[in-house]
Amino acid sequence: MKDYIALTKPRVTWLILATTAIGYYFGARLGWSVWTLFHTIAGTCLIASGTAALNQWYERDADAKMKRTKARPLPSGRIAPAHAFLFALGLVVVGFVELCWGANLLTGLLGLFTVITYLFAYTPMKQRSVHSTTVGAIPGAMPPLIGFAGAAGTLSAEAWILGVILFLWQFPHFYAIAWMYREDYERAGIRMLPVVEPDGESTARRILWCAMALVPVSLLPRFWSMAGNLYVAGATLAGIGFLYYCWRVMQDRTRVRARGVLLASVVYLPILYGLLVIDHTGL
Repeated sequence: MKDYIALTKPRVTWLILATTAIGYYFGARLGWSVWTLFHTIAGTCLIASGTAALNQWYERDADAKMKRTKARPLPSGRIAPAHAFLFALGLVVVGFVELCWGANLLTGLLGLFTVITYLFAYTPMKQRSVHSTTVGAIPGAMPPLIGFAGAAGTLSAEAWILGVILFLWQFPHFYAIAWMYREDYERAGIRMLPVVEPDGESTARRILWCAMALVPVSLLPRFWSMAGNLYVAGATLAGIGFLYYCWRVMQDRTRVRARGVLLASVVYLPILYGLLVIDHTGL
């Protein structure tokens, strides 16, 4: 059971569910239902878990070549590929039904779109193009939209703002990971940007550029009356702190600096979401 749980990547899933909950929170302008909230979160959890497991099933040969992933249940042989596939597929199917039945059709379709783009566009593209990170950021930005649709049954500007914030946040986060584990990715034949351009200059530059774009975008909730001045002040300070770590990796392209960006990104996003909830103006 422990190995099957590991297939679902629970440490990643909790962040997905947090962003889904934020989307639901802002979508529930006319009141919210414990029932639809439960099914939106549960369905998203099942779909995210199944997608993670299917991704590991697909990449099991590549995972066997990387130090940080070779001990996973599939490359280590603790779970048979056929069993993992059926388990993962079952999670996705049940999650889709859960979203459609417990929330609404739009929520289910957004969940299905996330699965399809992640598994059929992003995953196979990783061994072909450095642009896989950009493609992968699309399904990665879907959780707040799924949550918003679960509450409102539609998507508005507020939902897309939450999605764009998450979309931009992913670039510094995942480029930092790619730089830290570039040797592993190279052994597995995964064409991440630091593998194709090993000097790291373009990677560091994109980390900084995306962080610079993220800071003003993160202030958009104020102009759509999603938050007040407290949020603006806090988001600005958090953004400046995040930019500092991104600027440092631009000056010193080392694993230590990349890890600093990774840790800063993990701290920055919850701060941003926390400020949104605390200073929500109550549409």
